Amino acid sequence: MADAPHISPVCSRFHRAIELIGSRWTGAILQTLLQGRTRYAYIKAAVPDITDRMLSERLRSLETEGLVLRTVVPESPVRVEYELTSKGRELQKALREIANWAERWISLPDENEQEATRKSRSTQRSRKVRQA
Repeated sequence: MADAPHISPVCSRFHRAIELIGSRWTGAILQTLLQGRTRYAYIKAAVPDITDRMLSERLRSLETEGLVLRTVVPESPVRVEYELTSKGRELQKALREIANWAERWISLPDENEQEATRKSRSTQRSRKVRQA
């Protein structure tokens, strides 16, 4: 190991930031809030497959970290809105760069491939049921 290159330890602040914004759903929530102040239901509609529980947890976490501001609007019925703080908005450039990287390097299965996979799984299930 004497010839091994020196590898610097990861900066604790960098690691904590990546853990914070890299949590599942958090990036999508931040991306949605970059569009402006909005209500819970609109965030939920914009983030595919997120559960109410997970969205509530993520919003609470982002609020605790000072990235999101939760505002209760005293109307009837009461309305709750969420928006990014200046600390949260400062992530815009970094998130834009991640989005650019994703456009270049992340491929999504095309719809034909997804449909073929669904049909294959359905056929396999049908065979198992007939064999049973």
